[in-house]
Amino acid sequence: MAKRRRKKVSIERLKVKDKKNKHVNGSVGGDICIFLFLAILGIFMVFPIYYSFVQSMKPVEELFVFPPKLYVLNPTTKNFTDMFKVAAEYTVPLSRYMFNSIFTTIVICAANVFVTCMAAFVLSKCRFPGDKFLNKVIVVALLFQSQATWIMQFLVYSKLHIIDTYWVLILPCIATPMNLYLMRQSMSTLHDAMVEAAKVDGASLFRICWQIIVPNSKPAIMTILIFSFQQAWNLNGGSVIYSEEYKTLPTIVQQISLAGLARQGVTFASAVLLLIPPLVVFLVAQGNVMETMANSGMKD
Repeated sequence: MAKRRRKKVSIERLKVKDKKNKHVNGSVGGDICIFLFLAILGIFMVFPIYYSFVQSMKPVEELFVFPPKLYVLNPTTKNFTDMFKVAAEYTVPLSRYMFNSIFTTIVICAANVFVTCMAAFVLSKCRFPGDKFLNKVIVVALLFQSQATWIMQFLVYSKLHIIDTYWVLILPCIATPMNLYLMRQSMSTLHDAMVEAAKVDGASLFRICWQIIVPNSKPAIMTILIFSFQQAWNLNGGSVIYSEEYKTLPTIVQQISLAGLARQGVTFASAVLLLIPPLVVFLVAQGNVMETMANSGMKD
């Protein structure tokens, strides 16, 4: 009798599973709607990039055609050659502007990741008086943009005597509330048992941070790296950088765009030049994020 009851229970469970599978298979229409919605959303997100490349390949007479066309009739690379000619007219060569952008971007990304990981580890895994208050301060800091505190920031830069230097570009971008908040949230999901076990083995906090917690936070690190690179590469120091030898590529692109309608093709070519590095970094980092998210499962 017990065997028959077990068989009946197993048969009923199989029937329930079959019903669930039929219900899942019956939602094909919903999957198609979701796919179409995501496809349309992806097209809207890719369209600005496509349009920038198309505009950079158009001659001047096609740039002002109305209604604007989404393709090129007579593609040309004249806009890119004119970009280098215009840049050659400045007292500082284009290579100097590129060096400034690359140098500041590398330093900002490296310093931002280092400082963010250290601060997020302390705020998420260490208990000390005032830790909850500091976490609330970080959340409140997310509400304010840099424009709201620009006057106070400029006064601080003036007191530190870093205006018109590399430091005025690097120091404000080393610590950002958004990156710190994302990293703290990521580290908070890791089990405290790893930290306690490392402390029992005699590991210091610095070693626990960089050899245990940070390697298990690679997805968050790649995410803040994308944000840091985008912020640093598009950094425009026009209001605090006055010497040509310290200006970055976005500043020069802004100056070229203000030269008039005749140089709009050069403006689009310069925008494409600025667009390529962040796009490449995003594609590379996105693959790493997906890989680390798939292979970073933790068990307590």
